[in-house]
Amino acid sequence: MGLIVQKFGGSSVANTERIRKVAERIIEYKDAGHQVVTVVSAMGDSTDDLIELASQLNSKPSAREMDMLLSTGEQVSMSLLAMAIQAKGYQVISLTGHQAGIRTDSIHSKAKILDVKTDRLEQELGKGNIVIVAGFQGMSDENEITTLGRGGSDTTAVALAAALNADICEIYTDVDGVYTSDPRVVPNASKLASISYDEMLELASLGALVLQPRAVEFAKLSGVKLHVRSSFNHSEGTIVQEVESMEKAMVVSGVACDHNVTKIALFDVPDKPGIAYQLFDALAKENINVDMIIQSHEQENRNDISFTVTRDDKDTAVAIANKVADAIGARGVAYDDTVAKVSIVGAGMKTNPGVAAKMFEVLYRLNINIQMISTSEIKVSCVIDEQDGNRAVVALHEAFGLDKLEQ
Repeated sequence: MGLIVQKFGGSSVANTERIRKVAERIIEYKDAGHQVVTVVSAMGDSTDDLIELASQLNSKPSAREMDMLLSTGEQVSMSLLAMAIQAKGYQVISLTGHQAGIRTDSIHSKAKILDVKTDRLEQELGKGNIVIVAGFQGMSDENEITTLGRGGSDTTAVALAAALNADICEIYTDVDGVYTSDPRVVPNASKLASISYDEMLELASLGALVLQPRAVEFAKLSGVKLHVRSSFNHSEGTIVQEVESMEKAMVVSGVACDHNVTKIALFDVPDKPGIAYQLFDALAKENINVDMIIQSHEQENRNDISFTVTRDDKDTAVAIANKVADAIGARGVAYDDTVAKVSIVGAGMKTNPGVAAKMFEVLYRLNINIQMISTSEIKVSCVIDEQDGNRAVVALHEAFGLDKLEQ
């Protein structure tokens, strides 16, 4: 007997028939003697539908009211799933994020989980209940409902698994594991049996949509073992955990392309201490995450500074950049949201020189211009024209032999 935390995404609970299937899956675990806590996302595209409704009434609604609205999607899912389980004759209770003890900071739409009070969860499990929790949401110390950002239900599940010391956290989605690349772009992409936290974190941050980056980070810090699998079959998926031997097995384990990228540049920036601080401190105060940064030295003590943000943050980031440019005497600001970031990830890069050079050669032979480069021990990323993204991914996947892995 163990304690299992599960998370079912929006596609898994998109309609009543799928909700019944999820109920049956949960009951299988209960019948096997496990305690079960299940986190659910909103049904199908209902979050997008709610956003569209809001836009029809207010082009710029407050983040607080959007949280009040969007948090209802998961509450619909949790209640319907609980009803489906009740109909099978099992004890079950649904809980909102607040009722489940999830405490967050007060940043609406991008809240971070600070703590999980497990008293209510343990009480319900002790009664023999299956517990269904609304993902994506929590409560701040000011008693305000907050949401965790897109994909936040993954983070909810991992946080609950860590707080309850669960045996495993299963993430159910519409794909049956983590692949070497997006199968929609690379049809012969291979499913990985296992992947390290660090590699998964890089892939999740670079456009692989299987797991939310903050969830992977939370799992790594808490030592929560993840199992990414499909809700539509019983096949084994991909285990995410510390896998020391992987750096010897594979140089590159995945290729990703992130299309949610905007490049912003400040031109003719004075070359003196404090300039970069002014710019990036102003962005940080608006909770804008900056990814790649390049400062190029020009002449006469003037530089250009380029950086990337998500397209969701484009308007705010450009406004801040213009304000800072005026304050520091820069010549101007430009942005480009027709770019993408293509990346290779692999623990084996630590001990294998020449990986970056090989990536650059592949892009060169495709006549793809590299606009920006960033690296870590296990990652190389390049900003390129968005129209070149998919063919770059296909070529890199083949060049690093990922199409020849044993299935």
